[in-house]
Amino acid sequence: MRAGLHTGKRLLRSIWRGVREWCGDAAYERYLGSRAQRTATPQCTLSAEQFYVEQLNRRYSHPNRCC
Repeated sequence: MRAGLHTGKRLLRSIWRGVREWCGDAAYERYLGSRAQRTATPQCTLSAEQFYVEQLNRRYSHPNRCC
């Protein structure tokens, strides 16, 4: 019984991680992880609000049309 419950929790946790990745909610955590691997200076790291604004600027700074 416990093994099934443990497997169910693991399954739900992996589904939740997948949903967060799909909708972009985990982007800031990935950014923090990559910054920690690349640099040793945490003062250069963007806050969550700054990261969000940078993502919006990057996404909408150039025209993106099909026609």
